[in-house]
Amino acid sequence: MKDKKENFENNNEKQLVWFNEIDKDDIPLVGGKGANLGEMVQAGFPVPEGFIVTSEAYFDFLAENKFHVQIKRILEPVDARDPEQLNDASQKIKKLIISGKVPLTLAKQIISFYEQLGGRFKKHCLVACRSSATAEDLPDASFAGQQETFLNVKGEANVVNKVRECWASLFTPRAIFYRQEKKFDHFKVGLAVVVQKMIQSDTSGVIFTLDPVTNDKTKIIIEAIFGLGEMIVQGLVTPDHYEVNKSDLKIIAKQVNDQQVKLIKVGTLNKKTKVPARLRRRQKITDNKIIELAGLAKKLHQHYFFPQDIEWSLEKNRTYILQTRPVTTLNQKSPVEKKKFTLNLPLIVKGDPASPGIATGYARLINSPSQINQVQYGEILVTKMTTPDFVPAMKKTVAIVTDEGGQTSHAAIVSRELGIPCVVGTKKATNLIKNGLVLTVNGATGEVFKGSPETNSLYSPSSSQFKKETSPLATNQFPSEVSVSHLKTATKLYVNLAEPDLAETIAKRNVDGVGLLRAEFMISQHIKYHPKKLIEDKKQVFFVDKLAEGIAKFCRVFDPRPVIYRATDFKTNEYGNLIGGKFFEPAEQNPMIGFRGAFRYLHQSDVFKLELEAIKKVRNKLDLKNLWLMIPFVRTVEELAEVKKLVNQSGLTRGGSFDLWMMVEIPSNVVLLEKFIEVGIDGVSIGSNDLTMLVLGADRDNSELKEAFDERNEAVLWFFEKTIKTCLKHKVSCSICGQAPSIYPDLTAKLVNWGINSVSVSPDMIEMTREIIYEAEKRRVNVHK
Repeated sequence: MKDKKENFENNNEKQLVWFNEIDKDDIPLVGGKGANLGEMVQAGFPVPEGFIVTSEAYFDFLAENKFHVQIKRILEPVDARDPEQLNDASQKIKKLIISGKVPLTLAKQIISFYEQLGGRFKKHCLVACRSSATAEDLPDASFAGQQETFLNVKGEANVVNKVRECWASLFTPRAIFYRQEKKFDHFKVGLAVVVQKMIQSDTSGVIFTLDPVTNDKTKIIIEAIFGLGEMIVQGLVTPDHYEVNKSDLKIIAKQVNDQQVKLIKVGTLNKKTKVPARLRRRQKITDNKIIELAGLAKKLHQHYFFPQDIEWSLEKNRTYILQTRPVTTLNQKSPVEKKKFTLNLPLIVKGDPASPGIATGYARLINSPSQINQVQYGEILVTKMTTPDFVPAMKKTVAIVTDEGGQTSHAAIVSRELGIPCVVGTKKATNLIKNGLVLTVNGATGEVFKGSPETNSLYSPSSSQFKKETSPLATNQFPSEVSVSHLKTATKLYVNLAEPDLAETIAKRNVDGVGLLRAEFMISQHIKYHPKKLIEDKKQVFFVDKLAEGIAKFCRVFDPRPVIYRATDFKTNEYGNLIGGKFFEPAEQNPMIGFRGAFRYLHQSDVFKLELEAIKKVRNKLDLKNLWLMIPFVRTVEELAEVKKLVNQSGLTRGGSFDLWMMVEIPSNVVLLEKFIEVGIDGVSIGSNDLTMLVLGADRDNSELKEAFDERNEAVLWFFEKTIKTCLKHKVSCSICGQAPSIYPDLTAKLVNWGINSVSVSPDMIEMTREIIYEAEKRRVNVHK
């Protein structure tokens, strides 16, 4: 092997090399992935055979085709923070590279190496072609996953073509963005291509040589599934979880999970297939294999002197290491840590976790909005379900518990915004909990306990003992203020807000603007009167001034970041709760699909015009030009056109600093999206809550249907992807502002990979979502292949 290495070093061309000819010092030539594979082969680890088309070949290809000048001309005017400019430049450069001619000598070399990989009969074997950038998989510059990987490639011509496509992927939008952020010269970062025999995994998974959640370096964490490892990345199955003590390699914990589907190779394609019923609940690998894998991982850690993130595979009981890279998330606290907090108290009721944290206080049972004045500071609100009328009371509480609702309900959304624990969908909390009972609420697990962790007291004070100031029992183990992350992403991260008093605090965090500013809370808290009542009493100025005052609070502290104001989307039952509302609102059996959104604006244009006047005041009189407008619940293209006329007539015209957006929350919005775009809009925001409800026919506020309401359903995902790709096609900005990205990290990763421009989440999820987006952009979809 030493002779091979010496021969290679004397080779001036260095266009192709075998794994055993390189090591970790050859990153400039073969990239991080290639260097790690060579290093592992040199050290004797079980790595599938392969070769590498080096970065020298890539640079020769650029020179042969004289692409430097053309690529530089495309990149020079690009603002890396403008997604449209990035996408446009990326498409042009990729098209240019794919059309380039691979030098004949290089093409013959690739074919020769590929035939040798097939064995002495030079048969066409299946290989994976993996991009390996010369700046990736480094502890201080992890660009892994930004470039392409192609699986199950067969045939000489196909291998040559996939090498060229890998080169082109060096200029994806996110790769361009990250190089500019890290100040890497585009022409000094090369790309090598790993060509490696495919392993048809019976089982596969990942290994971390420390606990990635707690950073506990005494453990080795192994995850395993049946079939190919891609399903772990996609979040489609829950893997087995094994923990091994690093010092003596003894198994200290096992969690075996039911796996109903797996990904296997069929021909040259990867296809989902059902796991036989007899195997679904079986441990994926034997204890001996767990210990063997842990031993390999420990050796890799010792070899690299740094914690490793390892991909492994078993084929016919033979172990292979497919990839290793340094763990790049050390010293970053994860919100998941909160879930490990346990309480030794009697459990009184359990529901769905809706907002994380643990709080203790006296219970305050509220049966209707008319009783909210009874709520005192530091208490725990227990009620059937909250409405916007409850917000003043909710702001006094340290936690909230409801009988009904899910993770997209009003109680859940407001609690996350306020940063207090919340448990929803308990079904019977109001029957089991009495006024004055001491409760401890764990919002991360959905559990409500009797007593206090400090005193273990079950004492229930009388109503007269409630204090108007913060209760001495009131605690919150996990404050909402999280250390600010400084990660930067090409995909913008917005925040959903409603309460003006929180604007200044949230604006200091790492967010790119407000993706959803709800009007309803400001109206119910600060205006309180139904707008029709104010019009009848000739007090329109009061409505305009109060609403403008609230909106301006957000715009000032976020300036110059955009604030996307969603016009009022009260349902009739919610409007009816405002002062005077019962005289102006019809009785509806299904308010969710009733008199709301754009339809209401056209039939009560006098109310909508008050909102437009408030927007004009903020933008023109207060000179806050970062305020945009978003129209919700638009059923037809004609509705959008008519609403747009009202906006134009008010003096608010698209262009310059004013953007007009539309919510996408009805299936018709997606089906006819191109026609909606033709009317003239600057962006759309997917309202995942309503869109999921209307695609699946499941009331999102009905706790009985919580299992049916799932934003990850295949049909819902189709609508999400269709929306994003239609917007990309027509160069219209696309965001999402429903609750889904806040609770499903795997979904957020999908949205980013489909090309969404921005994601808007509740305040409690800002840091975690930024990390999710960062990882999705960094790794793309093939990190665990």
